[in-house]
Amino acid sequence: MAGQALVLRDITCTFPPSSASAAAYTAVSGAALALGEGEFVAIVGPTGCGKSTLLNVAAGLLQPSAGEILVFGARLAGINRRAGYMFQQDALLPWLTARGNVALGLELRGTAKREAAERADQWLARVGLSGAGDRYPHQLSGGMKKRVALAQVLVLGPEILLMDEPFSALDIQTRQLMENELLDIWSADRKSVFFVTHDLEEAISLADRVVVLSSGPASRPIADFPVDIPRPRDVTEIVQSPRYLDVHRRIWEILKKEVLKGYAQGKVA
Repeated sequence: MAGQALVLRDITCTFPPSSASAAAYTAVSGAALALGEGEFVAIVGPTGCGKSTLLNVAAGLLQPSAGEILVFGARLAGINRRAGYMFQQDALLPWLTARGNVALGLELRGTAKREAAERADQWLARVGLSGAGDRYPHQLSGGMKKRVALAQVLVLGPEILLMDEPFSALDIQTRQLMENELLDIWSADRKSVFFVTHDLEEAISLADRVVVLSSGPASRPIADFPVDIPRPRDVTEIVQSPRYLDVHRRIWEILKKEVLKGYAQGKVA
């Protein structure tokens, strides 16, 4: 690994009480994470353990209560301009075509409209939508919308990709197609990726490393597993390999305990 693209150092995020009778809530406490240049890291953990909170900190959308964020060695102040963020929900504007949605970010950065449209078409072709540039979001399937959303992020040339359960709303077949699509695109230029998911199978299939977060509150990374499955990968095939089954077993031994802790806390609450 040439260096560190992103470092979260001793991150704590405490939110003020919602009412006079409530207490402050600490979502994550003393969390440390590192993402190497060109590395694909998946983050898993129980519901409500702060996965998205850490992603928002990495994006510069949330200022931590304590700790620091380093982006390619420089301390982050404000929005992380070297990162692109793909949310769980699509951020497509219904009055713009697929081409218009992908081109919008470029235009807002000052790119000429014609050049922005050309670059948008190039990225739509790369995600398998070369004939869909003139379609509006309501004319696209769920998988096609995700492809547009991916092109929308990548057209801006981010060096870091932050992805918050981007495929969770898709059916299993479409999700697997999108996962393979993502791996193909990632293999071409090896951007650094933080990928948040609830799906352990997805995490292992995609990532170089899988980081497990403890149950909340005051969550933190408690385990870090390398995924020594050769690339290139097909997510529909590697789940049958002995290496995959071994990695899954070892991660699940730890993750299951944290999921059960989170479930028990929810029942008490």
